[in-house]
Amino acid sequence: MIDALAELGRDTDITVRINSAGGYTDDGIAIYNALTAHKGLVSVVVDGIAASAASVIAMAGDTITMRAGALMMIHDPAGLTWGDAAAHEKSRATLDKLADLMAGIYADRTGGDAAAIRADMREEVWMTGEEAVAAGYATHASEGKARAVAAFDYRIYAHAPEKLVALAKRENWSLTAAAARKAASAAPPKAQGKDSPMAEPTPAAPTPATTPQAAAQPTPAPAPHALDEAAILARVETITESAEGKANPALAKHLAFKTKMTADEALATLKASAMDAPKPDDAPNPAQYQADRSAAQQVAKPVAGSGAKPKGRPTAASIYAARRTATTAARDAANQEA
Repeated sequence: MIDALAELGRDTDITVRINSAGGYTDDGIAIYNALTAHKGLVSVVVDGIAASAASVIAMAGDTITMRAGALMMIHDPAGLTWGDAAAHEKSRATLDKLADLMAGIYADRTGGDAAAIRADMREEVWMTGEEAVAAGYATHASEGKARAVAAFDYRIYAHAPEKLVALAKRENWSLTAAAARKAASAAPPKAQGKDSPMAEPTPAAPTPATTPQAAAQPTPAPAPHALDEAAILARVETITESAEGKANPALAKHLAFKTKMTADEALATLKASAMDAPKPDDAPNPAQYQADRSAAQQVAKPVAGSGAKPKGRPTAASIYAARRTATTAARDAANQEA
């Protein structure tokens, strides 16, 4: 967003089109601040839905237009904590401060009381365009038909409209699947060989001229990029409930809560750890080690109880002495025969 604003110029009037069911709150606030700092006119249009963090972004508009059938939702932020009671209390305090900050942003836009808005956030309030205008969250309700809402697992919300819940179920909009697709798409591409030619980019098709009527219809937007706490929960469950995670729960919890690894990366680490673990057959055997060492050196072992000592390696002196002994013995034998 910051790069796009810099490219357009700070004094340029812009239109921000929103169709998002939410995402990370700190990202939403960062985008809101970037838009409020923009010197040009900021016109926000909610094409389908502006829920959770997306509704915070919408508040940055000098004008906020809700298309007919579009929805806006405000609620308290949520998060995942792993640890003792003190860790949970710290997270609760942080969430309360973040929620109060969001309520302040809504209050600045609507002119309402921040405490009352915070109470609405706890209840998770969904608004149509007309309701959003009446409450001060939007400035206009357009007659233009809203687009289909962005793909999202609306079942995670407490009071999502039944039609959105049914749509998410029918289309199988799952945050677990979305997180897996995101991790797969983020995997680095395979390295090209030295002699392998780079693929030529496919030229973009020419863009046909649009009439004013066609231009008024927005193009479909992709599913929201940022995932909320449900995706985090799905990642943690994938890691800790896997067969590898149950085999090594301490490492699984560390990877799930103390690292930023994707689920696939964490599972790969757990599998590698299982392969490196010592097996019963790998236990040290001093007696076998000594036997192998002795055999390798070709050193004779004494027989138990015989008192015999292993013979050392032959030397030049011993070889010559053996030859002299053999020569003398042969000479003596020949003399005896004579």
